[in-house]
Amino acid sequence: MTMKENIIIIGNGMVGHYCAEQLVMHGLHETHQIHVFGSERHHAYDRVHLTEYMTSQDALALRLHEEDFHSAHGIIMHLGVPVMRIDRDARAVESEEGILPYSTLILATGSVPFVPSIPGNTGSAGLVYRTLEDLDIIRAAAKGASHGTVIGGGLLGLEAAHALKLLGLDVSVVQLGTHLMSAQLDEEGGRALRRRIETLGIDVRTSHATKEIVAGEQKRHRLVFANSPSFETDMVVFSAGIRPTDQLGRACGLAVGARGGLVIDNQCRTSDPDIFAIGECALWQDQVFGLVGPGYTMARTVASLLAGEDAAFTGADMSTKLKLQGVDVGSIGDAHGREPGATSYRFIGEADGSYRRLVLSADGQRVTGAILVGDNSYYDTIFQYVQNGIKPPADPAALILPRGEGAELLGADALPDTAMICSCHNVTKGSICSAIDAGCADLATLKQSTKASTGCGGCAALLKSVFETELSARGIEVDHSLCEHFSHTRQELYSLVRVHGIRSFEELMTRHGNGGLGCDICKPTIGSILASAWNKPITDPLYIPLQDTNDTFMANMQKNGTYSVVPRIAGGEITPDKLIVLGQVAKKYGLYTKITGGQRVDLFGAQLHQLPEIWGELLEAGFETGHAYGKSTRTVKSCVGSTWCRYGVQDSVGKALDLENRYKGLRSPHKLKFAVSGCTRECAEAQSKDVGIIATENGWNLYVCGNGGMRPRHAELFATDLDSETLVKYIDRFLMFYIRTADKLQRTSVWREGLEGGLDYLKDVIIKDSLGIAEELEQQMQHVVETYHCEWKDALTDGEKLKRFRTFVNDSRPDPNVQLVPERDQVKPAPNQATLLEGAGPVEWTALCDKNDLVPRSGVVAWYEGAQIALFYLPETENTSARVFAVDNHDPFSKANIIGRGIIGDLRGQLVVASPLYKQHFNLENGICLEDSSKSLRTWDTRLTPEGKVEIRARVMETIAERLSA
Repeated sequence: MTMKENIIIIGNGMVGHYCAEQLVMHGLHETHQIHVFGSERHHAYDRVHLTEYMTSQDALALRLHEEDFHSAHGIIMHLGVPVMRIDRDARAVESEEGILPYSTLILATGSVPFVPSIPGNTGSAGLVYRTLEDLDIIRAAAKGASHGTVIGGGLLGLEAAHALKLLGLDVSVVQLGTHLMSAQLDEEGGRALRRRIETLGIDVRTSHATKEIVAGEQKRHRLVFANSPSFETDMVVFSAGIRPTDQLGRACGLAVGARGGLVIDNQCRTSDPDIFAIGECALWQDQVFGLVGPGYTMARTVASLLAGEDAAFTGADMSTKLKLQGVDVGSIGDAHGREPGATSYRFIGEADGSYRRLVLSADGQRVTGAILVGDNSYYDTIFQYVQNGIKPPADPAALILPRGEGAELLGADALPDTAMICSCHNVTKGSICSAIDAGCADLATLKQSTKASTGCGGCAALLKSVFETELSARGIEVDHSLCEHFSHTRQELYSLVRVHGIRSFEELMTRHGNGGLGCDICKPTIGSILASAWNKPITDPLYIPLQDTNDTFMANMQKNGTYSVVPRIAGGEITPDKLIVLGQVAKKYGLYTKITGGQRVDLFGAQLHQLPEIWGELLEAGFETGHAYGKSTRTVKSCVGSTWCRYGVQDSVGKALDLENRYKGLRSPHKLKFAVSGCTRECAEAQSKDVGIIATENGWNLYVCGNGGMRPRHAELFATDLDSETLVKYIDRFLMFYIRTADKLQRTSVWREGLEGGLDYLKDVIIKDSLGIAEELEQQMQHVVETYHCEWKDALTDGEKLKRFRTFVNDSRPDPNVQLVPERDQVKPAPNQATLLEGAGPVEWTALCDKNDLVPRSGVVAWYEGAQIALFYLPETENTSARVFAVDNHDPFSKANIIGRGIIGDLRGQLVVASPLYKQHFNLENGICLEDSSKSLRTWDTRLTPEGKVEIRARVMETIAERLSA
């Protein structure tokens, strides 16, 4: 067998890993053996969000790839193995593992922080902020410290300052230049950013030239400046720029720039044609690019060339849009107006500390750059003007004026096909149009096809605008309907329910729907609306058919079909007795336990029939439902506050208890998470929550619309120094306004981004009552508070409701396929029962259960000689007889026995059940999956006897093709 030639990548950072992904995308892993050397022991991780590691210490959360990516594609990883030498003559690299030949070598060695040669810059006075190991060292140095200093006021310097703040330190930023982020911002923009950074409690000192670092008297070190008073600090982090890591290339004789960097041409080749350089180690036309985007472009160029395609690197746009410590900062194109004859428009918002600058060419016919501080909602429009040479409006200043002042937003139809929509994955408007022409008819399919908005997600709004505009241009109506059953948005349906006092799904369908049974989109949405509007128990038989399995059984379904149990532990406060009860319950029922991020205890692995028993014991011990299964208020996280902490200025635990007990049970379009921090050190991470509260000496600061997840977003400061009464009043109004106006499954962060007028509009509504609805919102919330009920307590006192909690309606046994295996108490996947039953089953009518065991418009599961059969019951109506459908309970996608817990409805004229895990739809009559016709469920003939029995019999086995044709 012919040995494959080696492609070796030296460097496993973001750019090195992306290059490996691009090689795989071009199929080069099939023709070559790919090796990746990384000097760090970690797999590639996201350095852009490095600060998050400071609080979570979870390196896996930053990983850039699935765990099996490299093994799945035959890539050999050499982690923690630095390459010591490149032998160009032998075309080989040498490491501690030995010598390895290459046919192509790609250097992605990145850069290292530049540390000025200041006397005394050693130990805790000479730290840097670059890698996970660097952050571990900083965290260790912070123990016993009270103050930290960052030398360097650029992007990374401010991120480092934020990291020190998260460690509970007082922080100073020392900048040699006259203003912050001088590479991206002009002096006025730097001053605006400074004002906003200082409001976060960070001391900023510009025009400070550090002369030396000496021993301190009150703290570990003293910073001595050339022309400014000295001050003391406990640790010093340098963030004064980067230097390309080019030593390997220098040593083997590659051409290097005067100030460092491996010289590359337009194909990213170094002076050796077999060696490429990409990312921050590369020097193209005397320029080193310090952003990840240009490195990605270089990686795509190299992969394309190696695959035999034409490709060239012709530079990269250095425009950046980021959220820095919760402050929007944007820099586009020629932000400093260096082009000869350039002119500028500026908007300065002294009231809110915002600043915007628009730069035009000398003839005024081109927008060439912009600076944004405080509000990046202008970014996408201005970026397209700059990138595509679009002629500015008659009054160019309108592009940076506050919304409502005549600003001319650039429509998606005005963008040329070359307009870059997603810079992460190099997706242009033309690519999107081609995908639409090829059949992409919804956003999810478009994202999957083009990869647009699957990187940082910053282009989501623009992508949606382009998609809807292009559909309209093709004569396709952009449908904002909730689903085929309701030609209304969620917001419109909520208003109809409230205005007309509608209390049931059937009434809403009759009065405002398009007919039919509904589906797994509209049923849960309307179930949530009814719960938000009237706060009735979701366990009411009227609402059971509307709920996803989590709400139906008031527990979180896991991937194996078992459930997790999460009782409420308000504010994270718990007694020793209650902790003991949780341990006893977990031990008794063999449950895996884990502390959640919201300061609760999660118990995994409960089977359906065990849930009432478990909750019976928990309620007796004083627990109540934690609503961890619902789109509702989840947790209010807290630090220990002034009760225990020496820095705490308010009782954060007490406030967290008050808030969680007030808003528990509140149903909303998506889950809600709160946090309360007792001081600005932010140990409860309030600025990453939907509602965040931070204590001040004078009261409470309120933050809103933050979240984690796939698109992390900092919460925004909404109001300051609030007393407790005003704080609660504003939160009441905010939450109810969100519930009224948000779309289905829309987080507060995404809802906020779509609000016309942004945060200022939200403040007008909530604080100034500009819509005149504040009192009404407060009354609605008070109704929810006064009518709270523990849903599990409600279920355990109702025998009819408890009948739902049976694994099999006709047999007392548990699911025999659920078996615990040692690794983290996981449950072994169930075997596919279809293979067990091929050709088996009753050939004559056989009684399974009673009609009374069925649940109208929902499902149950019955046992028959080793088979699990899901039964779905549609009661008699004026136009149809009662019907029962019997299908295999085994989901062919998740491999779990869960189909009987899915939502039934109709789609495109077919009766279907939606799998509760991954939402594939199966035709109830023939079992065929609508999304993938190669997958199907076995079906049985069914009937209801006059005596009230449910009987089934086996159908003659058919092929899928025969069932489809039938």
